[in-house]
Amino acid sequence: MRSALAGVALLLAVSACGGSGPDAGPTSAEPAPATSSVSPSASTGAAADGTTSPDASSGGVAPEDTGASPGEPGTAAPSPGVPPKPESPAADVAAMRQAIRHLAGTIGPRLATSASFREAADWFSGEMEQLGYRVTREAFPVPAGDSWGVPVEAGRSQNVIADPPGFDPTRPHLVVGAHLDTVAVSPGAEDNASGVAVVRELGRLAAAYGTRLPVRFVAFGAEEPRGPGDDLHHFGSQHRVSAMTAAEREALRAMVSLDRVGVRGSAVPVCDGGTSNGRVVRSLAAAAGGIPTTTCEDRASDHWSYEKADVPAARLGSIPYAGYHSEGDRPRVVDDRQLRWVATITWRWMR
Repeated sequence: MRSALAGVALLLAVSACGGSGPDAGPTSAEPAPATSSVSPSASTGAAADGTTSPDASSGGVAPEDTGASPGEPGTAAPSPGVPPKPESPAADVAAMRQAIRHLAGTIGPRLATSASFREAADWFSGEMEQLGYRVTREAFPVPAGDSWGVPVEAGRSQNVIADPPGFDPTRPHLVVGAHLDTVAVSPGAEDNASGVAVVRELGRLAAAYGTRLPVRFVAFGAEEPRGPGDDLHHFGSQHRVSAMTAAEREALRAMVSLDRVGVRGSAVPVCDGGTSNGRVVRSLAAAAGGIPTTTCEDRASDHWSYEKADVPAARLGSIPYAGYHSEGDRPRVVDDRQLRWVATITWRWMR
């Protein structure tokens, strides 16, 4: 009997150690991923651009693709000076699903200047505060215009910014964000409760396990267009970038926008605006390990505001999906595997 109990205990211990395992303006179409792709091999870890990605189980990224300058600390955690724990945990898909159901089901359409958007901002703020982040909000004006066929009045929206304890924006750091608003008629499960849900989960992982550099998480307001062109698009991220001091811009090593990351595809689009050297795209693709990725040129999300300001940036997401700005954009369109892929790539990159 004693031997049998010992065997059961050993099996339980072994089991416990195992891990589970763009938007365009109304006048332009959503760009599809380019035909060139970066599909790292699960066995070799080699990316198509010649960089070497880590093993899929490592949770790390190749040193040359971290986005940190030589001599900078390799790790940072929400509590300064606490290195990351050695575990490489999996993202909680059920928690991401719950967040999507709350945003796109319970709250529903979240026009950037509406009461429902403020309810969503309150929710995100509360979630991040519970995880130990210091949350601030910055308000900004949004003009009247056309929200994908619906005339809308001018108003005010806000960005919700979650910083780890002791965060200093003039020291090297990363930004990971997703827009919280929707067009006027859409519940916005894919666009963009999916991205916000992944950001919230990444915040949980970062608070528990630490990251290579401190990470500022942002839920952007008013990303959706109110007319054609840059001036009537990405209001929240444009405001955020304009509010940054020169020291903050210098310290920001890279920004990643998660936008429309839930519709199932055969790969994860990893894109930038095409005006930089592609460093962030390459580092994200390297972090993918065995997860397939495609690359494209994309200026239709909040990363573009940063890239225009000469901050290295990239976007994850934008699998073609005709209903992304429609009343039918509900939680059922979001796929668990796609959420897991995007969360895993971004977590390895942050880690």
